[in-house]
Amino acid sequence: MKLENLEKTPELKARKRVGRGPGSGMGKTSTHGENGQKSRSGVSIKPWFQGGQSPLYQRIPKRGFSNKRFATRFAIINLSDLDGFKDGEEVTLEVLKERGIVKKELSGLKVLAGGELKNKVTIKANRFSSAAVTKIESKGGKAEVI
Repeated sequence: MKLENLEKTPELKARKRVGRGPGSGMGKTSTHGENGQKSRSGVSIKPWFQGGQSPLYQRIPKRGFSNKRFATRFAIINLSDLDGFKDGEEVTLEVLKERGIVKKELSGLKVLAGGELKNKVTIKANRFSSAAVTKIESKGGKAEVI
């Protein structure tokens, strides 16, 4: 037997001894790691979930145009708010503001049919609901559109 005729013996690697305490560096979970989010029953992680950081749709700037800033907003009153007026009196936005019934003028005044009108009054406003007009005229008053 000569040296060149010898077969190479496979290298024997020592078996990894796991679960033998914290000093070995392979204790506790025995190199299997800890249970993650998906190890619990009933877990459903949405495809857009990004691990708790702010999602992309919130981080990117908003684009486009909204017409909401330019919308016409009216000061709204109901017919029940006009109980303090006497027969034949004229109701305008300025009078309502003086009496404290309307706080802000906004783009004008709109009258809705909530409640009952007790007196015969003339109301001058920018808008009326159709039910409000019929209630005002049934009492003998006038609904004038400015």
